[in-house]
Amino acid sequence: MKNLMQFLIAGTFAATALVASPVSAADTGKSEAQSEQPKKITDRRHPDYVRCRSESVIGSLSKKRRICMTNSEWTEYVRTGSRNAKEFVADNQPGFMLQPQ
Repeated sequence: MKNLMQFLIAGTFAATALVASPVSAADTGKSEAQSEQPKKITDRRHPDYVRCRSESVIGSLSKKRRICMTNSEWTEYVRTGSRNAKEFVADNQPGFMLQPQ
């Protein structure tokens, strides 16, 4: 029984050592990767520059939510919203103004 306990304890320590060594190697690689981060974009007109704005939450008088997207994502967001608004207005026009399809 004593030999079995020693075997289990030794096996546990060996397994812990094997599991812990790759983690420590990954941590050192991670710190090197963090030091090589790309420079922050400072030009506000750059397509990848991140802009944030606050929007009011519908149904609340004081709650706001912060939305952050790149300039190119904001452009697509505005285009999609405009397209949806135009389709909504066109779909709700009286019948005599329908365009042939």
